[in-house]
Amino acid sequence: MIIYIAAEHSLGDTDPDVVSKKEKFKINTGTRGRLLSFHYIQKTKANQEIFSFYKKRRGKKMINLFLDSGAFSAFTKKVEIDIQEYIKYIKENKKYINLYANLDVIGDAEGTLKNQKIMEKAGLSPIPCFHAGEDFSYLDHYIKNYDYISLGGVAQLGRRAGVWMEDCFDRICGDDGIPRVKVHGFAVTSLKLMMRFPWYSVDSTSWVMTSRMGSVYVPIFRNGEYIYDENSWKVCVSEKSPNVKDAGKHITTFAPQARDVICNYFKLKGFTLEELASDYMKRDELNIIYFNDLEKTFPEWPWAYKRSKVRSLF
Repeated sequence: MIIYIAAEHSLGDTDPDVVSKKEKFKINTGTRGRLLSFHYIQKTKANQEIFSFYKKRRGKKMINLFLDSGAFSAFTKKVEIDIQEYIKYIKENKKYINLYANLDVIGDAEGTLKNQKIMEKAGLSPIPCFHAGEDFSYLDHYIKNYDYISLGGVAQLGRRAGVWMEDCFDRICGDDGIPRVKVHGFAVTSLKLMMRFPWYSVDSTSWVMTSRMGSVYVPIFRNGEYIYDENSWKVCVSEKSPNVKDAGKHITTFAPQARDVICNYFKLKGFTLEELASDYMKRDELNIIYFNDLEKTFPEWPWAYKRSKVRSLF
């Protein structure tokens, strides 16, 4: 499974030298995918600088670039994306982009399908997206006619996301549980959901959101090793955190044994508690390493999905 490190939007840096340093770090530490939003490339200097970095790097060591339309973000801000502008941008930059999504219409499955056909008529091959709440006949259509599809609208489901995904993968997978198409999960950040279903790829902004809240991911330590197939710890380390003196909410208040296990993980990955406490870029880097390591723990795609006899909320 590929975990696309989604761009940081308004939280991103705009200095070209800083952007170059951060993107080179991702490449050199094994990040396989980067997801950018057309909406945010148009609206924020940070995303413009990220895409500019990869355009200049053409021909050197690269990672896969996935362009999302950003339709959901635009929808929440009551901004409309012009499909012809989106098509034009993809065509002008196609040699830099590995994958690109359809311009979905939030709350309108037929409108989304119409846009899919408009983009295809323009000579493009966007990845179609099926959203939570849409009639499953649209998912059946995408499974029948495409080899790579996506699922979206997960965040709005909350605890019901697992049930909806089971309904989706019951259709996506054959009797043997093997998926008949590749599936990308937009904003699938829950480890339980990542491991429950045979995704080909997912994307997440959790690495940066967690960092900017002053925390880092640390895998569970068991039987002398750090493991990634269980929910990790989110450890608050920032010296500016309001929880710095609250018992159990900041690393400085943890029991010595737990603190030693966590600090040993930092050391293994080349970081110190002091720099993670004071530098958000170091927290970004450690979280990127965590997601790169997490990605390596998943079985090689395709693997069999086991249908649940009792439906779970997770």
